[in-house]
Amino acid sequence: MAAAKRSLGVAPKTFAALGVSAMMHGYLVFDEADELLVPFRTWRNTNTGGAAALLTERFGVNVPLRWSIAHLGQAVLDDEPHVPRVAFMTTLAGYVHWRLSGERVLGIGDASGLFPIAEGSREFDPRMIREFDEFSASLRLPGGRASVERVLPRVLLAGEAGGNLTDFGAKLLDPSGELAAGIPLCPPEGDAGTGMVATGAVRPRTGNVSVGTSVFAMIVLEHRPTEVRAEIDLVATPDGADVAMVHCNNGASELSDWVKLFVRFAQAAGWEVEPDRAFAVLLSEAMSVPNDLSRPLALNLVAGEPVLNLTDGLPLLLRRPGTPLSLAGTTRAQLDAVFAALAVGMRSLAKQGISVDHLVAHGGVFRTPGAAETVLAQALDTEIVVPNTAPEGGAWGMALLASYLLDGRGRSLADYLDDVVLQEGGHRSVVASHEQVAAYDEYLNRYQRGVDAILMLQNSHKENFS
Repeated sequence: MAAAKRSLGVAPKTFAALGVSAMMHGYLVFDEADELLVPFRTWRNTNTGGAAALLTERFGVNVPLRWSIAHLGQAVLDDEPHVPRVAFMTTLAGYVHWRLSGERVLGIGDASGLFPIAEGSREFDPRMIREFDEFSASLRLPGGRASVERVLPRVLLAGEAGGNLTDFGAKLLDPSGELAAGIPLCPPEGDAGTGMVATGAVRPRTGNVSVGTSVFAMIVLEHRPTEVRAEIDLVATPDGADVAMVHCNNGASELSDWVKLFVRFAQAAGWEVEPDRAFAVLLSEAMSVPNDLSRPLALNLVAGEPVLNLTDGLPLLLRRPGTPLSLAGTTRAQLDAVFAALAVGMRSLAKQGISVDHLVAHGGVFRTPGAAETVLAQALDTEIVVPNTAPEGGAWGMALLASYLLDGRGRSLADYLDDVVLQEGGHRSVVASHEQVAAYDEYLNRYQRGVDAILMLQNSHKENFS
């Protein structure tokens, strides 16, 4: 609200509707007094391997390390003292929505990363709830509630009412008291769901790629995969369609850190360079190098990467003796690495017979035309479409979901996006040549050899990575 007043000169006193979006997954649990039981464990916490493996076997679907139920399961396995006091579990978006509205609800897309959704349903899977209850026989929740079902939020679909802004919530947003209570809220969603909406990728055989701290692809399915694969997560669109998600912990973080390094250099030299300008210069420079291996190898692994079987991160920049160290080559090495883990996961998806005609990309890295989307097209061997709204990311998608709450008028979410929103915006697209795809394949083999070396190092020196 303060930022709105600074930019607009006036503080809004009301809105037609509001929505909350945030990072998915992680672990937020509260007791009956609504007190947080342990500090927030984000999706980058990768200490849940034991529970994730056991629950994957029991459920018959992949349970990623970052899912909330994997975190709760690991807390049960580790006999953490807070477990018997758990009365409510939610995501970050669900928590903020709860504080603003008093409603313990979650949009189905975000909910599908909390606990698996039943196929063809809008509810948490009852068979898997029973399986979890058997797994956690020692779990006894407040008031004698033995089932995990009692601590889960209510699931909502896009377009359904998520409550209204309370007086307490209004003061959280605007301590001055100018903002009025009563504003309707749409269901809270995760950044994956809002990314699908922002790119219009909610129909079967459509998909999108979201690039930020993490990088992930979402493919809306005609049918669920027949094989359980660790690289493929089953989640949902905000209106409940099945989605195959390939999620990678390591996206543009390392690239962003390198850009910050150059911004700081400019400041130290007495020049003011805005981060967006630095990105534009460096990414344009990166695209000036040839598609060969005459540049350093960047391993952008600032965190563990389940897709690559890495428990711990170890970012590295490697070059052979005699390889030139250039600005263009070093930046291109980091840009190539942004999509490397995603390329590995998407190849696994292709083996399941799941494909799309094109992917819509969004995220701040696409502010510089002709750079990130070109490398992404090479990495995935798929046409990449970048809408003009791509840099706005999930915030734009959440605004669309809030608008859909008011103006959906019985239309499906896909029809609403087609009819009202997406036809109004422009876009650009890129298709990689066979030579470019082959060059990235060769690069990816080199990247995977680097990952194998890290695995060997970590396995032989486990005490240094614990």
